[in-house]
Amino acid sequence: MRNPRRSGPSPGAGVSRRGFLTSMGTGAIGAAGLAGQSAEAASAPTVAGDESVRVTLRVNGSTRTVSVEPRTTLLEALRGPLGLTGAKPGCERGECGACTVLMDGKPRYGCMTLALEAQGADIVTVEGLMQGEELGAVQKAFVEHDAFQCGFCTCGQVVAAEGLLRQKPRPSTEEIREGLSGNLCRCGAYAHIVKATERAAALREGR
Repeated sequence: MRNPRRSGPSPGAGVSRRGFLTSMGTGAIGAAGLAGQSAEAASAPTVAGDESVRVTLRVNGSTRTVSVEPRTTLLEALRGPLGLTGAKPGCERGECGACTVLMDGKPRYGCMTLALEAQGADIVTVEGLMQGEELGAVQKAFVEHDAFQCGFCTCGQVVAAEGLLRQKPRPSTEEIREGLSGNLCRCGAYAHIVKATERAAALREGR
């Protein structure tokens, strides 16, 4: 027989009316809170990861404004909307140097630089080393000393050599090797590349 003095339901008696109403009230409050959070999230402004932005780049003496995604690399901007394909996509992780360009006179990997980062800098690609229709001094030296085979890495090698000579007009052999150490040549034409850089130094000085 059930003891009328017990404060709670007896075993097997199920859920009391008061317990049921309490649980329902708690659930309703929780649902209302979630609904409020959902509404707040829906009203919060969002920015799409692929939303285009305008970027102004000064390349080879000319200023160009293009639309790119925020994640677009300088290499992609140069080869895409700007149509400058001298810088090559090699490893695309900052190891081979095929994408080397000059930023404010110093060699820089295009694949590791965002286009947005390059705003305000003076960018030079291998195309910008031409003197009108004539090859620049470094380009001439590379041809003269046969400093390439397949040619894929050559543009990056030329730009890196140009950057080195702008900082050190008369580099030693060891300085050349160190200065170009960030550029890899699959064909192994390193000896010719060093000689070409030495020759380019002489050509730049009129020797």
